[in-house]
Amino acid sequence: MPARAAIADDGNETFVSAVSVWEIAIKYKQGRLPTASSLIGDIDGTIVRHGFYAIPITMQDGERAGDLALHHKDPFDRMLIAQALTHSLTLISNERLFDRYGVARLW
Repeated sequence: MPARAAIADDGNETFVSAVSVWEIAIKYKQGRLPTASSLIGDIDGTIVRHGFYAIPITMQDGERAGDLALHHKDPFDRMLIAQALTHSLTLISNERLFDRYGVARLW
């Protein structure tokens, strides 16, 4: 899978958005992501151990997410798209609908 190879490549920087952590925590609490138990409570440590970088949600990200066309209505996904566009990052996702935003996407 190209996404896994890109993440594993030491030549690439890998970023984790605060919005992804937020969504994981909600889905875990709802019982929809029981395998996330090892992440909950130590997400910062997990990110550091894997050599990833955290991306906070900024006011600029919020404004950009709100300005996006309504092709996709999921607020978490819209924020990921906005952050990828704002920070010129490639988004790891199987969501083909993201392509309508012109975001670089890898899966």
